[in-house]
Amino acid sequence: MHILVVEDDRDTREFVRSGLVQAGHTVDVADNGRDGLLVASTGSFDLIVLDRMLPEVDGLTVVRTLRASDNRVPVLILSALGEVDQRVAGLRAGGDDYLVKPFAFSELEARLEALARRTAPEGPATLLRVGDLEMDLMTRSVHRGESAIDLQPREFALLEYLMRHAGQVVTRTMLLEHVWDYHFDPQTNVIDVHISRLRAKIDKGFDEPLLHTVRGAGYKIAAGSEQT
Repeated sequence: MHILVVEDDRDTREFVRSGLVQAGHTVDVADNGRDGLLVASTGSFDLIVLDRMLPEVDGLTVVRTLRASDNRVPVLILSALGEVDQRVAGLRAGGDDYLVKPFAFSELEARLEALARRTAPEGPATLLRVGDLEMDLMTRSVHRGESAIDLQPREFALLEYLMRHAGQVVTRTMLLEHVWDYHFDPQTNVIDVHISRLRAKIDKGFDEPLLHTVRGAGYKIAAGSEQT
């Protein structure tokens, strides 16, 4: 899934971002409410994790503004404010769930999974397709034709990002920022290694290759006429 994390505390933001990336999700982050609202309004996300007490624009204002603009993306509010009336205020502002700090990552992940299941019929598309390659975001399964493809969490996240940008050139920097830890050395060969493994899984044994290297630019996943 593509998840936006809006959290001003650096340690909490990194804790959540790192855990979600390791679980195979694509994660964008913002450290204040103004930027979070802008990213949420202009991007396409499956879920948003939103801190309540944010600089620039507070979290409740962010979610109210999203709902007023008919943005229905599910929002999980994080907050140290845990009294009943405070939780009620968060839900009435438009939040879909409310998790009090401190929290265990396993509970955060379980709540996000529940939100995804609950909103799937009306939320963003849960199937991605490129040619005969299909990814089901709900069951976290991948098939090419009749063949099931077994992917590791990082491979799944890499393929999801590429498929969300099907037909477009995706640079190494984009992959490092959205699929890997921001602190990776840009010169690392981790991307090349994972691209090679992914290509072997989704292209080997099939007549038409889908994963292409664009020399000097990056990578692209495309089928047929989408290659040019």
